[in-house]
Amino acid sequence: MKPPELPPFDHVPKKYTGPGFEEVMENRRRYLSPALITYYRNAVMLVEGRMQYLYDETGRRYLDGFGGIVTVSVGHCHPKVIRAGHDQMDRLQHVTTIYPHPVISEFGRSLAERLPGDLSVCYFVNSGSEANDLAAMMARLYTGNYDVIALRNAYHGGSAATMALTSHSTWKFNIPHNFGVQHAMMPDRYRGPWGYDDDEAGIKYASDVENLIQFGTSGRVAAFISEPIQGMGGTVVLPPDYLKHAYACVRDAGGLCISDEVQTGFTRTGSHYWGFESHGVVPDIVTMAKGIGNGAPLAAVVTTQKIAQTLASRIHFNTFGGNPVSCAMGRAVLDVIDEENRMETNHETGEYFLKGLKNLAGRHDIIGDVRGQGLMLGVELVKDRESKQPASDECSQVLERAKDMGLLIGKGGLHGNVLRIKPPMCISGEDVNFALEVLDAAFAEL
Repeated sequence: MKPPELPPFDHVPKKYTGPGFEEVMENRRRYLSPALITYYRNAVMLVEGRMQYLYDETGRRYLDGFGGIVTVSVGHCHPKVIRAGHDQMDRLQHVTTIYPHPVISEFGRSLAERLPGDLSVCYFVNSGSEANDLAAMMARLYTGNYDVIALRNAYHGGSAATMALTSHSTWKFNIPHNFGVQHAMMPDRYRGPWGYDDDEAGIKYASDVENLIQFGTSGRVAAFISEPIQGMGGTVVLPPDYLKHAYACVRDAGGLCISDEVQTGFTRTGSHYWGFESHGVVPDIVTMAKGIGNGAPLAAVVTTQKIAQTLASRIHFNTFGGNPVSCAMGRAVLDVIDEENRMETNHETGEYFLKGLKNLAGRHDIIGDVRGQGLMLGVELVKDRESKQPASDECSQVLERAKDMGLLIGKGGLHGNVLRIKPPMCISGEDVNFALEVLDAAFAEL
């Protein structure tokens, strides 16, 4: 059987002249942390990228179906974003926020203009972990309460503080954490007690938040934090009305509502600019990272004037937060999203991709569930559709074979049995067809 072929692309990669694969791997083993992993038995070394494609040291092209873990939003080395970074670097590479700088304040204004309600004050940091850490601290300062409610199966970062918010044993080291953090039931309509056919599933799952506040806290809480679609947890889409009722319970208990938009923001879900907008809610604090800078180290916390004032009671400073090069690239990302009409294209391409994945589920029994929104999609693999036993090894095999055929995707979920498909937003219909052909072949081999 002839292997699937990538769509034509007119970019010619530069000839690679650096150290070879074996030398790089040896240096990695000797000098980098042993905690570093690769998805593959036979790793691939990537040295160049252009829009939705990546190239290894031999010049072989791959379709990037994972966007650097949902970080490359508008495309690898997008010319407008790269040019913005180059232009700013030629003028001034770094200046801290103790000095006013036009790029930082203009980026803050552009970002605030894309958020609803009173969400208008930005604090720039460097990563999603930093953003979520800061958001939780601000909520505790503003409310005077301490307990934070997060969701089981959630991932909010790997720092000591955000590890407490995270609810995955695979991401939590055996150190003291979780002080003042409670985890509510995961609103998973595939594996939970209330499924896709229950119109009141969202309300039923949200009742656990109220129950947890009553029995697991003092009755007063600082915040509730959730992703609109759980990313690392395996692309779990929150049920309709869940956030409305969860937010109401939390606010009745004196808490603030935080939306972690690290993966769902910037039109990725296709229907709105931010994931929370699909649920008809407005949070008190929004955290964002990854796609905000298209690969630049950049993240932000956006909140109201009143809540932001809490940080003025002490000195709070981030050396690289608001770096002008990163902010220039972030502002260019916003322009590209608007100019290329990414919200609409993400919706159209995502719907086409989702339909294709559901067709695959009709042919391959190993697919237990297909879910997602826009270009944030997940395929959960199970050994048996009745027992729903996770097919973790098979998921790794599909990942490996997809890579061999030229498609790079991710995996997630507690058992590593969910294929995570979150490509750069510039992916085309032809690319989707290629990805579907690759996955069909990989499933057939199982």
